[in-house]
Amino acid sequence: MTDEKPELRDRVPAPDNIALPEGPEGIHWRSLTTDDAATLTDLAERISARDHPTWSESLDELDEELGHSWVEPARDGVLALDADGRAVAWGLVTSPPDPETVMRVFLSGGVDPAHRGRGIGRRLLAWQHARAQQLLSQSSSTLPAWVMSYAADLAPEHGRLLQRVGFEPARYFTTLECPLGQQAPSVALPEGVTVEPFSAVLSEAVRAAKNASFADHWGSQPTSREGWESMQTLPSFRPELCRIARVGDAVVGFVITEINEDDWERQGARSAYIGLVGTVREWRGRGLASALLADVLQAYLAADLELAVLDVDTENPTGALGVYTRLGFVPTARDVAYRVVY
Repeated sequence: MTDEKPELRDRVPAPDNIALPEGPEGIHWRSLTTDDAATLTDLAERISARDHPTWSESLDELDEELGHSWVEPARDGVLALDADGRAVAWGLVTSPPDPETVMRVFLSGGVDPAHRGRGIGRRLLAWQHARAQQLLSQSSSTLPAWVMSYAADLAPEHGRLLQRVGFEPARYFTTLECPLGQQAPSVALPEGVTVEPFSAVLSEAVRAAKNASFADHWGSQPTSREGWESMQTLPSFRPELCRIARVGDAVVGFVITEINEDDWERQGARSAYIGLVGTVREWRGRGLASALLADVLQAYLAADLELAVLDVDTENPTGALGVYTRLGFVPTARDVAYRVVY
């Protein structure tokens, strides 16, 4: 007896070819190209005003996303243009490499709010879901598979559309903000732990600690070396404001900082985004995450920053939500992860 599933190519039906969407009147669709990052940045600005007004994807982030080795924009993405040639919707379908416990396919993109209610989103989602199924049907993996998309509470129309075509809400992610006053909290480090900023020499050890510490998080899969190193090439990555905890040569915890100054006007404050917080399992419950976060908040204050922002899975098994709220973080927004399971 075995619980192993059949291979994905045997359990996910999909067409050999997927045509570009058609319509509605006045809308023309084409495949994405690697040169579309600037076009997508402008479109993302318009989408963010409705869906998540405190942040938007940067040109560098979109350029990076289109450039990953596992992404072929012409095959995995589409762009909708109006009669004047202005982009009004886009979509990308990506499946990160080397899954260990679940194969995930992500549907990203969106529709300009000025063009919603015309059926563009419905056409876009149908194309993306078909492309996701096609990706899965080409795989010999026996892992479970999720096709995933995220919808902000501020844009309930997106969640309703996903549910109408069979996606179910699976997890809730809360955005937390911590205004920085005159003094940041101070929390003592556990005995035997030293802390330093991120450096290239520590990169692989931090990646290993990230993969280990997130292994029991919902849906998390190992970060590839390519993805990890490309993150570090972004201008938003701030190694001097990251904090790495070590015991001897072993990395046991980390906080990764990103800063996108384009978001400052949207947020009304000079902010830093905490992209990752992690503690390896054997060092949980000793106050290490709180100490690292307190150290980071002090570093933000010293750098003349005014606001710290992060996102957390509300059912995080490590109790992270409580750690953050005790340090002064308060919830400000929420996204819902939707999925179809195969």
